[in-house]
Formats: sequence, C-alpha cells, structure tokens
Amino acid sequence: MIKELKDILDILKGEEKVILSVAAAEEKEVLQAVKDAVENQIIEPILVGDKDKIKLISEEIKFDLTGIKILNSNSIEESARIAVELVSTKNADFVMKGILDTSVLLKSVLNKDYGLRTDSLLSHVVAYQIENYHKLLLLTDGGMNISPNYEQKEMILKNAIQAAKVLGLDTVKVACLAAKEKVDTKMQATVDADLLQKAFVNGKFGKNVIVEGPLSFDIALSKEASDIKGFKSEVSGDIDILLVPTIEVGNGIGKSFTYMADAKSAGVIMGAKAPIVLVSRADSAESKLYSIAYGALIAKNIK
Repeated sequence: MIKELKDILDILKGEEKVILSVAAAEEKEVLQAVKDAVENQIIEPILVGDKDKIKLISEEIKFDLTGIKILNSNSIEESARIAVELVSTKNADFVMKGILDTSVLLKSVLNKDYGLRTDSLLSHVVAYQIENYHKLLLLTDGGMNISPNYEQKEMILKNAIQAAKVLGLDTVKVACLAAKEKVDTKMQATVDADLLQKAFVNGKFGKNVIVEGPLSFDIALSKEASDIKGFKSEVSGDIDILLVPTIEVGNGIGKSFTYMADAKSAGVIMGAKAPIVLVSRADSAESKLYSIAYGALIAKNIK
C-alpha cells in the first residue's frame, strides 16, 4: 500500500514511462513541474503550445529539451485540442493543463468527436499526506461540482474509488460527510449519505469497498471520537476517502489540510478516459510534481 506521495515516484521509476501531453505549455511554473517529473524519470512529455516561448522559458529554467517532442499551436484552443487528441488517439496517456483556462481544456475533453468523455461525471480528487494521519487521505469533490445531487455523488464516489485503488489498498473505506450521523430530511447531505451507504450494501460500488454515511468529520477520522459518542463504525479512524456534500465543504477542508496542517497533496480530475492534471500557481513545486506522478500512476492502471 502506498502511504506517502513520494512512494509513487519510487514505483514509477524504472518502469516504462507514461506519456503526458501538456496543453499550452508555454508557462514557467508548468514547465518547471514537467522538468521535475522528467528528471525523476516518471514521464515522457509532449509539449503543445507556442514553440518559441516554450524553448525560451526552457532555456531560462535549464530544462534540456533534447529528445522531447514540441508541437506548435497558434492559440490556446488549438493547444487544448491537440493535447486532448493525443490522448484520445493513444499517442499520449494523460493530459495536463498549462497556461489556459480550465474551461478551455475541459471543452476539448468533453468534445464528442475527439474528446475523452465517458458516461461518468468529471470530478476532482486530491490525495493528502498529513503528518498526523497514518496513510494517504483522498478528498472529493472540492474543485469541480458545486452542489451535486445523489446521482452525481454516486459518480463522484466511483471516480474516487478508482483513484484510491491504484494506491494498493486492500479495502477502500469511504466516509460520506455530513454535520451529524442521523438522517434528517432537512439536511440533504444526510439523506444522500444514507442512500450511498445503502447503495454500497446492495453492491453498487464493487468489491473491497466499505461506504458509511452520514458521518461527521470527527467520527470519520477519529476512532476515539466514535467510541466516546458510542457510534458503531467499520471505518472510523481508518478512512481512505472523504466524500463531501458540496464544493464549499471540500474546498475548506482541503485548504485547511494544506495551510493549517502543512499537508502535501496531489490532485487530478477523474471521470474522463484518462486522468487530467491541473496545477495551481499556489501549489508548491513538490505538490505539482506529485500531481503529475499521481496522474501517471492512474493512467498506467486504467488503460
């Protein structure tokens, strides 16, 4: 079982490299992240964008482009299309967002003719490495879906389970978060969480998965809190996935992990035919590298 994000780097080293297409790669921090991934021997990149700018920035950061394919484009829309087509035609294994709006990239991802759409919903999954937690903790969805309904939560959870299984877990343990453990029709989060637990009992999420809900945050992550409250749980204190009811909850929890607990993280978008890597300027260089590595690991395991 992978317990630390750096373990993903160790697993990928020495194996056949996965190919990453980068849409609109002409940005310093994006190229630095790709450079770090290349130097860690985990990917083979294809850089799509303004060729002259890519070369100029690469010289500045001492990124040796020898043997690296660069595909020139005249607009960010064209960059998105080319980068996505590389994946859909099996010439690349996954895609990364460069210096373009997320909406531009996702428009190409969802294109019916050359995109990567599936019957699922696109959703954001972030793996956090937190010092006082004993393994990686996945959080979903704090980045894409604002206020998902029950059916959307099912798809979000399936995406997260897929992202969790590549970490080598024997059993994926899920907490569907709400403010309390009792179902209250005035609190839709509790209703949906209860339905997700019932769907798990009926085999909706496959083998080697346990889904419980509604669970409050403390009971999900602390066996001691669960015992004090007299709450019986198979997963309390040993959660792999936190499923949040709304984007605000996920965004707040995730940023609390990062800024208050100094957590390391790796994030990808799931639900397409291949993982999509999005990095933020606010992400540390380490987190950017880990996001690429996590995307590479997922891409290797969902081919």
